[in-house]
Amino acid sequence: MENKKTELKVSAIENGTVIDHIPQGHVLQVMRILNLENFNDQIYFGANLDSKKFGKKGIIKVSNRFFEDTEINKIAMVAPTATLIEIRNYEVVKKTGVSIPDEVVGLIKCFNPKCITNHEHVTTRFTVVDKTDIKVKCHHCEKITKKQHIEFIS
Repeated sequence: MENKKTELKVSAIENGTVIDHIPQGHVLQVMRILNLENFNDQIYFGANLDSKKFGKKGIIKVSNRFFEDTEINKIAMVAPTATLIEIRNYEVVKKTGVSIPDEVVGLIKCFNPKCITNHEHVTTRFTVVDKTDIKVKCHHCEKITKKQHIEFIS
């Protein structure tokens, strides 16, 4: 009788955060904006995983790391369907969806090369004008930046 393995088990994390329901194709972008390439603890990630709710999804498990509000806002801007699951002592203690803020301050660069924020030490400030297709309007020059052109400040 043939015994086929159809599942690979990944170790549970003792403490840390699981970022689940990342839209297909955005796992590496989420890792990059959170600077996880330089993180020295365990990170598990999966891309193009089957999801009943979304068809395909990504997931990132980060040991011993809990995210600040500014980092959660970055996640929301590129992965608005993401769920954050906080793990302590192998137990889920908190599970929340991300939400796109109404205003984004100091997180992203203005797409307009002539904007004052690209030439002087002025904090960027954007109003989110479209939360579905992610479009933001610069407070300083009033130019609209679309999702595909959003660049995060390091």
